[in-house]
Amino acid sequence: QVHQRIVIKTNHSGTQSTRFALINARSVGNKSFILKEFFQNNSLDVLCATESWITHGDLAAIVERLPPGCSFINIPRAQRRGGGLLTLFKSDLIYTPITPQSTPLSFELSVFELGRSPTLLCALIYRPPQYNKDFLNEFAAFLAEVSCRYGKILLLGDFNIHSCCPDKPLVRDSLDLIDSFSLSQRDSGPTHGHKHTLDLVFCHELEISDLGILPATFSDHSPVLFNLKLDYAPRIECFRPSFSRIIRPNTAADFAAVLTLNSAPYDSTDASSVVEGSLRALDSSCLAAMDIVAPLKSSRKKSKPDPWLNEQTRSLKQNCRRLERKWIKDRLTVSFEAMREAWSHIVTANSNNQGVLYKTINAVLSPVQKLFSSASADLCSQILQFFLNKITVIRAHIHQTNHVPDSFIPSHVQLQSFHPISLPYLEKTVAAMKPPGSPDDVIPPRLLKEVFPLISNTVQGIINSSLTLAEVPRAFKHAVLQPILKKPGLDPTDYSNLRPISKLPFLSKVLEKIVYEQLLKHLNEIPVMDICQSGFRKQHSTETAHVRVFNDIFLALDSGFHVVLVLLDLSAAFNTIDHDILITRLHTWAGISGSALDWFRSYFCNRSASVMLDGCSSESQPLRWGVPQGSILGPLLFNLYILPLGAIFRKHAVSYHLYADNCQIYFSFKPTQSTKVLSDCILEVKQWLADNFLHLNDFKTDLIVFSPYSTMATHQPDLNYLSPNVSSVISNLGVKMDQALKMDAQVNGTVKSCFYQLRRISKLKHILSVRLLKSVVHTFITSRLDYSNSCLYGISKAALSRLQLVQNSAARLLTGADKRQHISPILKSLHWLPVQFRINFKIMLLTYKSLNHQAPPYLCELVHFYNPPRALRSEDKLLLAVPNARLKSRGERAFSVCAPKLWNTLPLLVRQAPTASIFKSRLKTHYFNLAYTT
Repeated sequence: QVHQRIVIKTNHSGTQSTRFALINARSVGNKSFILKEFFQNNSLDVLCATESWITHGDLAAIVERLPPGCSFINIPRAQRRGGGLLTLFKSDLIYTPITPQSTPLSFELSVFELGRSPTLLCALIYRPPQYNKDFLNEFAAFLAEVSCRYGKILLLGDFNIHSCCPDKPLVRDSLDLIDSFSLSQRDSGPTHGHKHTLDLVFCHELEISDLGILPATFSDHSPVLFNLKLDYAPRIECFRPSFSRIIRPNTAADFAAVLTLNSAPYDSTDASSVVEGSLRALDSSCLAAMDIVAPLKSSRKKSKPDPWLNEQTRSLKQNCRRLERKWIKDRLTVSFEAMREAWSHIVTANSNNQGVLYKTINAVLSPVQKLFSSASADLCSQILQFFLNKITVIRAHIHQTNHVPDSFIPSHVQLQSFHPISLPYLEKTVAAMKPPGSPDDVIPPRLLKEVFPLISNTVQGIINSSLTLAEVPRAFKHAVLQPILKKPGLDPTDYSNLRPISKLPFLSKVLEKIVYEQLLKHLNEIPVMDICQSGFRKQHSTETAHVRVFNDIFLALDSGFHVVLVLLDLSAAFNTIDHDILITRLHTWAGISGSALDWFRSYFCNRSASVMLDGCSSESQPLRWGVPQGSILGPLLFNLYILPLGAIFRKHAVSYHLYADNCQIYFSFKPTQSTKVLSDCILEVKQWLADNFLHLNDFKTDLIVFSPYSTMATHQPDLNYLSPNVSSVISNLGVKMDQALKMDAQVNGTVKSCFYQLRRISKLKHILSVRLLKSVVHTFITSRLDYSNSCLYGISKAALSRLQLVQNSAARLLTGADKRQHISPILKSLHWLPVQFRINFKIMLLTYKSLNHQAPPYLCELVHFYNPPRALRSEDKLLLAVPNARLKSRGERAFSVCAPKLWNTLPLLVRQAPTASIFKSRLKTHYFNLAYTT
């Protein structure tokens, strides 16, 4: 192999357009003059040739006939027939040949790095046309190896796979595998003489342009040419002056020393109320103390649109970046150890909370992206006006006909007033609260929690006055909206791509938390909540909702029914709620009256909002509708608002499940049966939503039809105006469902996101210890593998192997193990259960909770203990009843079927566990022995 290392010359914009060509040469040796002319005429920088037919002794002939100023990488053919890879480079390119950890036997491979940092990995591949059963496994192993190490990947070559025929099994499996690793196919059109597409180009995080297919020159394969843009532009960070308070470790002690609260009695002649006056006095005293111990100072602050960034994560990120720059500059061991210690502190401080750990690590790893190049008060006003106009337009297009009458809760179970709280209860509540608050907070929430004993008596008086006098302070009802992009890469100048994140004062959240606890206690005493509502409820989750919906669909398909699933999409549901209707619903459905109902009237009255962006703020505008999404009470109030919706579904005998504003309805039918019932139900639901100022977005409502047969030529139901919305794959609460319920789309999405995260956390391997890196892997990778994995029971071995490949790659990254080492001892040393056993573990955990009434009622009713009709030795072994129905393959995947079968295989000691924690420990030990003792 001959190669050179010469610096790339970039243009003024910091980018270089590199011209690539992919050809199938079928013997380069006797076409060297044609190759040289082709290289020069097309102004190529890189030429990749498959089937070069070059052996080890042919190097001299190639060197003599190289285009001027070029070098090459040659991979000789391994067998007499076909094969051989050759790559030519212009001499002004930096490239470095890479030797893979293992040599695949089912395809030929040439790998090299191109360019400076960030490095681009290029892989040239030739797969012989003969079928090889090991190709998919070896190809997946190679992709797993490089995906963890490189952020930019170019994959090209002659795959001898007819990508133009996606129905063929090998083509379908190969393209699914490519998609799982976030690689996108860029060439389209026939590249072979028989009008098939065999020469393929895939890339990840690369910009490819001017792709074209030329007439065949070297063989019966057409050359593929394209431009690849390599970006070397330095990151430009914009700053703007802002004012902030610097909180130091001794700030809390200094604040306590200077704080003097106004203890004068309330003056009844004051125009403000008791609650407003007390809150104003507290804010005035705290502001005076803060101006002394932490005065506002001007600083050049970076723009950070992420809504959950706080002082702690910001300081951690700055400290890590500072130490990292210092180590890069001096390369001293002491600097490297200081950087490692800073990273270790991040993981150790948040190891008990995966959510916080994910946000913190993600904040450090993610580059700062500025939402707008420059912010101003006018821009903030425009964004706020757009949000308000959007709600106004939605409500204006809603056509009301009547108002559905509500039921009435007897007076003896009504909540007539909220009870005052004690000081210990208040201190416990504040200690358990999360620190994020509002930019308008006088005291930053994290500092307020430290100094709360100094002001606890005053805060207690304000809260108790609010509860007894049914008055919410006006300052507690102002939300600061901070817009973020709905998805990365969207255009921020299109305000419809922005999502407003509401930030409320910290003390207002404390008040809402106290009201929430008392309201929830009242609602638990009267069974008013919808049993099929899983949003924001204890012991409920998206996974429990998935398990029930999947169970019903599997059993219906197993009985020969078709099933149509409809996902209703509500536009800005939380923001269009009518306050008068909500007050009525709280009274008639939730049994709230007296001063408690007056408190909610005050809570909704005179609400306001403003937009803040990069230190600039808009004027405050009134919010006449909706419940604040950043509040604690918002989700519960929304669940109460849509309570009557369940009665409509039950009236039409249509199955349904709710998760906050996510509404899914599913209906089973025979091909000869009319679906008019479902159509009438949807129309009535749409009208009920309109009567309650909720807008059903017909264009975003998704439908999917499941068939009991293997072929998908099914009977399509008549769903009136929604029939064109039928899709083959839909996303339901983060889980992708396909018509065959093979879950391939969900597996591909999981694998894709996991390898993206593996590439990111691989940067921390040389910084964190194995113990701390293991916590990061659990947070970023294992959590994705485990999300609703109980719905993956019974999937194909090919799909399961792709998930197992993710876990294997994470284990090798964590331990530094070589690819040639067997994976089972590595997983055993980490004490990790394989993916299949993790799925069984989740199902058994849900089963245990269902049997002990620690799960939602809709799961508890699916599993029952086995009660033999006569005395048997098995009656005291805590076995579960297995359905007697004649089940097919999909029926075996239903929770009510697979759970009893798996449960009955557990040892009696595991089934007899007295608590959930003991059951989890025994169950993991059982599956661990089962997985690694074979």
